[in-house]
Amino acid sequence: MNHHRKSRELTGKHVLLCFIGFFGVVFAVNGVLVRAATSTFGGVETTSSYKAGLMFEQEVARVEQQDALHWRVDGKIVREIAGLVVLDVAAHDARGLALDGLTARAWLAHPADERLDRQLAMIPVAGGQFRGEGRAAPGQWELVIDLYRGDTRVFRSRSRVTLR
Repeated sequence: MNHHRKSRELTGKHVLLCFIGFFGVVFAVNGVLVRAATSTFGGVETTSSYKAGLMFEQEVARVEQQDALHWRVDGKIVREIAGLVVLDVAAHDARGLALDGLTARAWLAHPADERLDRQLAMIPVAGGQFRGEGRAAPGQWELVIDLYRGDTRVFRSRSRVTLR
């Protein structure tokens, strides 16, 4: 018994189909990956680097003014049993006296995705003391606390915190 299989010929048509199929798969996978990357990334810190650069000098002046005040602002953040994140803030001047006439704003900034940032609703509790609540997932966050006198920000604190 002599079994001779007829070998297939590799024609130009087969090569063209393989070539088109290969690049079709590459383009399809790239399309899926590009779509996933652009729909999940929210970490843009600023929309205009030029404007951010112009604001830098103003921010440096604000920091110098803040340092000259020698204020002490202490914050404590905990997660309650119900899952709420609770922030207590106490602000004192250089002599240790409670700071009156201020309003507070605080939020948890996600380090990689600004869409996950969470505002903490701050209310005054007593002179120089504030309490805020909000919801946030466990993990690393940047806690930002701003104190205002009227419409002017007079103090900013940024601290890395870990929520459990």
